[in-house]
Amino acid sequence: MSRTPDTPAPSGGEQWGTHDISVAFGTTVALDRVTLPVPPGQVAAVVGGDGAGKTTLLRTLVGRVRPQSGRVHAPEGKLCGFMPTGASGVWQDLTVTENLTFVAAAHHLSSSELADRGDRLLEAAGLDHARDRLAGALSGGMRQKLAFCLAMLHQPRLLVLDEPSTGVDPVSRVDLWRLISRAAADGAAVVMATTYLDEAERASTCLVLDGGHALAFGAPADILADVPGTITDGDTPSGAPERSWRRGRRTRSWHPGPARPGEQPLGADMEDTVVALTLAHQNQET
Repeated sequence: MSRTPDTPAPSGGEQWGTHDISVAFGTTVALDRVTLPVPPGQVAAVVGGDGAGKTTLLRTLVGRVRPQSGRVHAPEGKLCGFMPTGASGVWQDLTVTENLTFVAAAHHLSSSELADRGDRLLEAAGLDHARDRLAGALSGGMRQKLAFCLAMLHQPRLLVLDEPSTGVDPVSRVDLWRLISRAAADGAAVVMATTYLDEAERASTCLVLDGGHALAFGAPADILADVPGTITDGDTPSGAPERSWRRGRRTRSWHPGPARPGEQPLGADMEDTVVALTLAHQNQET
């Protein structure tokens, strides 16, 4: 694991991603020297709270935001697939079939390519029975799966997904993860921002952002093994109240140093780890 992620490209293959990029909007720094390597065939998760810089990083990857410094290595636009957050990835006044046809025309796909790829994607997403339904009449989970199909229709080499499962029911979340895993298995480099940290634990690599800063990068198991400070569990906050948070009916507390006498350190999952990394970063700045 590297606190300042910078992984060399694998031999014999391309690697997309960003290297040391910085982005500012006026006086607001959105990304501060962020590196994210994305090898083909892998899923890279990007996590962090609101305002962490996740969407800016993803939009920079697909060329919608230009960094002030650093490098972006990505295939040309037509070889990128982008699924924005929410329902903005579909046209709600078009049917499922019309959505596919519209996107296929934009990518100059032949009718046979549309038929073959569209059928396979809709079947995999469980949408083959909804071809004639308006996208606006679909459930939230079905719309998200349709947006994924549209992003994948032209078989991109780099697939960028902005919180694809946010607000989606648990069954559709499982379906979406299966589709994402299949895209990576078929050779696409996949980057996904997610608010669900159990999804981040399934990714090949994970980047943790806070306020535009990269706090940690690496395989999820490596990040979990390198939690800064100590996390404890109890009925009430331990130590500084601003360093405690609720998990169900229990309270977690983060300590910059070792646990206090009588307290047992807790083995953290990804949710606790991201909170601890954020608190450690804030502690360094004060």
